Amino acid sequence: MNSRLTTGFAALGCILLASCYPYDESRGRKPHRRPAPTSVAAPEQQALQAQRDAMKAKEDLARQEAAKIAAQAPTPTAPTLPTTPTPQPPAPPVVEKKPEYKYATKIPGKEGFVFSPYNNKMIDVRGMASGTLVQDPTYTGDGKGYFRVP
Repeated sequence: MNSRLTTGFAALGCILLASCYPYDESRGRKPHRRPAPTSVAAPEQQALQAQRDAMKAKEDLARQEAAKIAAQAPTPTAPTLPTTPTPQPPAPPVVEKKPEYKYATKIPGKEGFVFSPYNNKMIDVRGMASGTLVQDPTYTGDGKGYFRVP
């Protein structure tokens, strides 16, 4: 009787130990990827860069033409008035000044949360880089209510 009881407890212990195998709960889940933060000003920056490149190309062309004209012109022996007007570089295009956006204020003790500069409500900005331009989802006034992450 004593050996049966010992054998039964041994078998029960083995079953309990075998049932303590850790279960991996993340096996069936797909990894969650956050989308990359998008900047509102990216298309505007690309347009400005294209304008800068066009201006540089025009300036380079004007310099090359001026160098060709200078190389072809005879050296004057006496001071004379120039017969051809010197090419002037094109006037830079008028660039409108971008509006300066307000910065939100961090909430002490809560990482990734800020107070809106417009209505002082709490906004979740976890995963967004510092300086990123975001739109206030709680803003109800005129305009869109953009602000920068501190």
